[in-house]
Amino acid sequence: MRFGQRLALVYIRTKFKLLSLVSKRKAAEQAFILFCTPQHRNSKVLPPIFDSAETLRFDFRGDAIHGYRWNGDSDRKVLILHGFESGIVNFDRYVAPLVAAGFCVLGFDAPAHGRSAGHMINVLLYKEFIEFVQRQFGPVRYFIGHSLGGLALSLALEDMPGNEQCKAVLIAPATETTTAVDYLFSILQLGPSLRPAFEKLIEEKGGRPSSWFSVARAAEQIRAQVLWVHDRGDDLTPLSDIEPVIAKQFPNFRFRITEGLGHRRIYRDNTVAEEIVTFLSQP
Repeated sequence: MRFGQRLALVYIRTKFKLLSLVSKRKAAEQAFILFCTPQHRNSKVLPPIFDSAETLRFDFRGDAIHGYRWNGDSDRKVLILHGFESGIVNFDRYVAPLVAAGFCVLGFDAPAHGRSAGHMINVLLYKEFIEFVQRQFGPVRYFIGHSLGGLALSLALEDMPGNEQCKAVLIAPATETTTAVDYLFSILQLGPSLRPAFEKLIEEKGGRPSSWFSVARAAEQIRAQVLWVHDRGDDLTPLSDIEPVIAKQFPNFRFRITEGLGHRRIYRDNTVAEEIVTFLSQP
């Protein structure tokens, strides 16, 4: 962590400590805003594969969304869903192999990410975004979702009619929202006395407790064929969160546990990418 980042973190922690003394509710509201606000926007130069893409632009809840489509004539469509503070640019290595396998590839910068507009995102907004793309550019029956994209995809799949006809790849999905909240409280050094107010706010805004926003819970309703790729050393979405899902031995789920790739390098690994394309391509 750079000096400027450490300094900013000290300032934010102090701010929350003082605000918590004044009002637990106001501190929780500010923490929730921070929880849903990307601090980094991926705007790196597009790799050459994007030169061959059809650019797609549309409005979603007042925000201009930027995306791409390759091999648009194919009815066999795959949607790539990036994670928090990421962007579709990071998944360039998947495009050519998927096109070669006969897929139409769809990829968008989610709201508040990359070249799309917006300031905040949460898993329900991302789920709604997936459903919007499905209506506008579908039907989509193949999916790849990383991190927050994987959680949003899981929630979308459980509500998707005919999801048993789909194939989905979950790459290090944000399996348990409670774990993400734990991480937020840890990094900001928020006191446990603030947690009830924060949890109440999630339930007010999402209509469900944080524990409901769970890939493990959604898996009970998903009938799609699922490949779940996760690294043993992932420090953001720990393997312990997925062990209960593995233990249930769902017949439509298969797991690939890697070593030494962590939370982000896992989807950039060429061997992992090849396995994902093979899984999606097989009948």
